[in-house]
Amino acid sequence: MKYLDEFRDPKIAKQILAEIEFTVTKPWVIMEVCGGQTHSIIKNGIDQILPKEIELVHGPGCPVCVTPLEIIDKAIEIASTPNVIFTSFGDMLRVPGSKKDLFQVKSEGGDVRIIYSPLEALKIARNNPEKEVVFFAVGFETTAPGNAMAIYQADREGITNFSELVSHVLVPPAMEALLSSPKNRVQAYLAAGHVCAIMGWWEYDPIAEKYKVPIIPTGFESIDVLEGILLAVKQLEKGEYRVENQYLRAVKRGGNQPAQNIVNTIFEIGDRKWRGIGEIPQSGLKIKEEFSKYDAELKFAVDNIVTQESELCISGIVLQGLKKPHECPAFGKECTPSNPLGATMVSGEGACAAYYKYQRIRNG
Repeated sequence: MKYLDEFRDPKIAKQILAEIEFTVTKPWVIMEVCGGQTHSIIKNGIDQILPKEIELVHGPGCPVCVTPLEIIDKAIEIASTPNVIFTSFGDMLRVPGSKKDLFQVKSEGGDVRIIYSPLEALKIARNNPEKEVVFFAVGFETTAPGNAMAIYQADREGITNFSELVSHVLVPPAMEALLSSPKNRVQAYLAAGHVCAIMGWWEYDPIAEKYKVPIIPTGFESIDVLEGILLAVKQLEKGEYRVENQYLRAVKRGGNQPAQNIVNTIFEIGDRKWRGIGEIPQSGLKIKEEFSKYDAELKFAVDNIVTQESELCISGIVLQGLKKPHECPAFGKECTPSNPLGATMVSGEGACAAYYKYQRIRNG
């Protein structure tokens, strides 16, 4: 396949669906670990056309959704500081903190700017040496190389008015945390293809073996998702549990080595909180001590801010695959995209936003 249309071809989709229907004999619960895959599933009604034996649940695969509330409050505190230019990707500006969001900070006079690359933030720092420029560095392994490169370049150039507020999380430890929970329902994973494009899939081998779950690195188009489901079901029905790469056009077992090298140069692995889930040991990236002058938490002394989550929002339960968005009492009522209670409704990749956008009020 060479062109995008081929990954959306309804004839191919029907063929794969027929093979899934022919293969499945038992009930299985499969979790996709990517917000992009969630939107593809809901938009195309993939969960509705699958055999009744297969249930898809939505995992913690949206970087905005798993960013802890206290990190948002830290961002708001820094962005409200005089002489600061706070930069971020656009979706983070609408994520509610405990009292306000970054858009409100901007409306109150804070210099908050939407950018499209951390290197753009570095350019702003070069052009505004009298200001402190902060970039909100969130995401999974996918965005970590670019954020690491910005710090690396700042250090090479001796730029001291640039820093990053880091909330990077790692996918494999989260997958393992869900599997080890006594409430776990997941029997197979569709792994995020773009994460695997950076990190490869070798880290998933011991997880698949230990927990007896197929793990399928999968793309984002409807054909990708259906094929990922088919590969997972074939393994489950045979009692096989291994990593099987669906996303052959983008993912290699070893991943992107230069990208991994720059990440390992700037960051080190540490404990990290996940919104709605809690702290997962060794599940995040933090700036190494030798580059600590680029750590905005330390520079602005906000590392001690701790915030409680909203009691109305069940996004943590949704992200663990234990409930669907429409099962939240606040869904579509107190919580809407214009008045979101949690990040899963804010983000364009969030499961709650997908259910709301495509009017998925109930299952089926």
